[in-house]
Amino acid sequence: MESLFIDEDFGLLDSSSLVMAVSVLEQLQATGRRVGVISHVDELKERIAVKVEVTPVDRGRSTVQVVTA
Repeated sequence: MESLFIDEDFGLLDSSSLVMAVSVLEQLQATGRRVGVISHVDELKERIAVKVEVTPVDRGRSTVQVVTA
């Protein structure tokens, strides 16, 4: 499997579990796999180098922006 997308409750993890989860995701990415994460957890968002940010505008419309750190 070359791509993995995760939409989980990272906000429910304690800080050590979050560090472990991010470490595993970084290891997967380092082996050439694409890892996509849907999250609202600031600590997790800060560690992701390339982001696709979706911002609601109005009446079901959104803007999409790719942001690189």
